[in-house]
Amino acid sequence: MPSRKPTPSKPTSPEIPARRPSTSADPVSAYAWDVLRGKIVTGNLVKKACERHFGDIQHGPARGLAWRPDIARHRIGFHRFLRHTKGEWGGQIVHLEAWQQFVVGSAFGWLRKDGTRRFRVVFEEIGRKNGKSLQASAVGLIGLVADNEPGADIYSAATKKDQARIVFDAARQMVLRSPELRKTVGVFRASLAVDKTMSKFEPLSSDERTMDGLNPHMVVIDELHKHKNRAVLDVLDTALGARRQPLLWIITTAGDDNPESVYAQEHTYAEGVLNGVYEDDAWFCYVATIDPDDRWDDPKVWIKANPNLGVSCKLDDLKRQALAAKHSPQRLVEFMRLRLNVRQASANQAVTAELWDRNFVETYDPAVMAGRRCFGGLDLASKIDLGAFVLVFPPQEIGDRWRLTCRFWMPADTVMEKSDRDRVQYQRWINDGWIEATPGNVIDHSEIQRALLEDARRHEIASVAYDPWNATQLAVALQGEGVPMFEFVQGLRSYNAPTKELQAMLLSEKLDHGNNPVLRWMVLNMRVQTDKNGNEMPTKKHSTGRIDGATSLIMAIGRAMLDDSAGLDSFLSSPVSA
Repeated sequence: MPSRKPTPSKPTSPEIPARRPSTSADPVSAYAWDVLRGKIVTGNLVKKACERHFGDIQHGPARGLAWRPDIARHRIGFHRFLRHTKGEWGGQIVHLEAWQQFVVGSAFGWLRKDGTRRFRVVFEEIGRKNGKSLQASAVGLIGLVADNEPGADIYSAATKKDQARIVFDAARQMVLRSPELRKTVGVFRASLAVDKTMSKFEPLSSDERTMDGLNPHMVVIDELHKHKNRAVLDVLDTALGARRQPLLWIITTAGDDNPESVYAQEHTYAEGVLNGVYEDDAWFCYVATIDPDDRWDDPKVWIKANPNLGVSCKLDDLKRQALAAKHSPQRLVEFMRLRLNVRQASANQAVTAELWDRNFVETYDPAVMAGRRCFGGLDLASKIDLGAFVLVFPPQEIGDRWRLTCRFWMPADTVMEKSDRDRVQYQRWINDGWIEATPGNVIDHSEIQRALLEDARRHEIASVAYDPWNATQLAVALQGEGVPMFEFVQGLRSYNAPTKELQAMLLSEKLDHGNNPVLRWMVLNMRVQTDKNGNEMPTKKHSTGRIDGATSLIMAIGRAMLDDSAGLDSFLSSPVSA
């Protein structure tokens, strides 16, 4: 391993104000305070959004960001000119609930140093019947009349015309019911227009006309989980680039388990932003869902996915659907996805960010493990992508944790291309020493051989498991140099025990992983498939990004489990000091 790695800070929570911010002065911060103090029940991802808000108030100015609660209040206040168009509140003035004020206020109240909006993308994922479409309609009207953007073209977009009209028609009806807006906005069958600024608001769908040549100021993408490909999203996202402060507002409910779907890609990125995997000041994310440990049939947790519970979302309706779901597997799938906002998948996330972060004690120099007995896992996957090598070190004393060190490689000539494709900061990780870039457009196996031999001289490597794909020749060379190499058969039978062992170690907090950001990204990407007997293994097909480091870690644990001298069972059964 390299003798020295950069030292990242241990994950910490932002400083929460001791006193609750005033709702009238700063409703966004007041909501975040109530969430983090436990006064409002939410899921972990919403808490992450609230932590991010306070963290950015503290550290954002250094990045050129400014929090303007007065602007947030102004945009929230715009809703007093709007009236509900349907149901029990028909004709009444729209009042935003606290969570809606947090979303809208955050989207408009954060600015860049040039005075334009900070956020260029809002990703809002919530269970059905929580008022997403109505809120999005109001946002479109804010862009039409309150942004002071000359020629502001606002679009409600979807793959089908009928879907595209849902948000637009709600906006149209709100204008018709608003005496104030009728003085400014012209209302037509398929358009809203403001002559003073030459602005318009229209529905737009891929089956209606070409989207080429558009110059939108704001776009609302409705029900992203229904989009079968990226056509609509990509065309409109790239078209936004010509505007001074464009805004792409995505609303959706949880989708299916296809990792290649446009929903899965955007959801994964949004979750990564909230978990600190990606640093993206242009994205605001609000994902309301129950947590992995919650019982789906417990009404107390339903509010996590339904922040409008008791308002537009009715408890009796949820109870009725939950009762039916107990007797129908298909209805359970739909209840979980549509009402509790949980992706339904044949492959599930193996490790959550919260669980992984609990297993970080300190950043340590790999040199402190010099001479210690260890076990390795090597996954080279493809010569044009990433290679990974992980060493795991058993505890030396009762109460110690397992430790690990990592190496990652990628071809230097493909860094920019892979960064764009994977939406990952590879160059930063290379600059910081977490990834080693080998010359050329393929991974140089001679560099990997040199590195592993260096590790073999520094540590006592008992054995190394390797995925034979693209690694057999290297394994033979290393074996010839005295490194004990063992082929790891790629299948459920080989992966089941070490995959479950990794999860057990994390749950028992018996690992100190050193906070390597590349490994963290890969572990959180990993999904596991389960057969009818409960056997588990990582699945690259259903995972949401590179997982080579995670599979290397599991293979290394597999070798340790086969070695009696590691004392695995005794150490795993021993208590670990806090």
